[in-house]
Amino acid sequence: MKQRPITQLDLHDVPQVYHNFKYNDGEVFFADNITSVPGLMKQFQVNFIAYVMVLQGELSLDVNGIQHHLDKNSSLFVDRKMVIDGIEHSDDFRCMICVMSSDMGFSFFNKSLLQSIMHIMANPVIKLEQNEVDLMMKYYDLLVFKMDYPELNFGRETMRDIIRCFAYDLLSNINKHLHPEGDEDILRQGDRIFRRFMMLLTEHAHVNRSVKSYADELCVSPKYLTSVCRKHGDYTASELIANAVMSRIKQLLLYSDMSIKEIANDMGFENLSFFGKYVKKHLGLSPNHYRKANGYGK
Repeated sequence: MKQRPITQLDLHDVPQVYHNFKYNDGEVFFADNITSVPGLMKQFQVNFIAYVMVLQGELSLDVNGIQHHLDKNSSLFVDRKMVIDGIEHSDDFRCMICVMSSDMGFSFFNKSLLQSIMHIMANPVIKLEQNEVDLMMKYYDLLVFKMDYPELNFGRETMRDIIRCFAYDLLSNINKHLHPEGDEDILRQGDRIFRRFMMLLTEHAHVNRSVKSYADELCVSPKYLTSVCRKHGDYTASELIANAVMSRIKQLLLYSDMSIKEIANDMGFENLSFFGKYVKKHLGLSPNHYRKANGYGK
């Protein structure tokens, strides 16, 4: 019997299936009541990153064929390409959910938190303490407050700063529960290579876009590095580099006062023309048009 294709849920689909998001800037969405979305009760594959924190009641679902049960203060991380199915929840279920693009997720990577991220991918359900949940909700309440009172909101950059702090504190709190120290010895070679590659990306993506240079640094071939990356996230090494580079470029285009030429120099591009072609290839717009299309300076 021929299997039906799995429904793909992309980031741009999210506001279409659910219209009551508390915060939405096109790359990051925050919401709290998702129980009224019938489309989420069917099997689907996500093409973004999502975080769900249970505030009340219970939630059961399958993630890539593995069943998970969440109750109060449990958190679930969903990574790109994961398949979600069998969602059931209690009548009193209530949650907070954050959805963001993969590129946006790259902007939160740093060397100290990368190990936590790697372990979260393998352990998607984490139980938080009540004070940790309270802290996360204070960030959420602040975002909602600033949306309700736009006269107190000084632009998207301040909102992104709140979201960035939310992500850092969340990952730091989760790190306390994972206790990853000492796991380096039991990781397979591919795991170690991938983690070291991601650490190098956080440090050098703004000036290094060559797969070969990263492979040389890791003492492996470009082909092997790409195969390791595909195994760990369905991305090639080149795609991961481009994601990290474009995450930084988008931040500078939207949230800095740097000129296009200054951004090109900062990102290590040989000339302004090459930078413009690179941005248009990945964003579909020139740097100037991307700024205008996203309300730069408002």
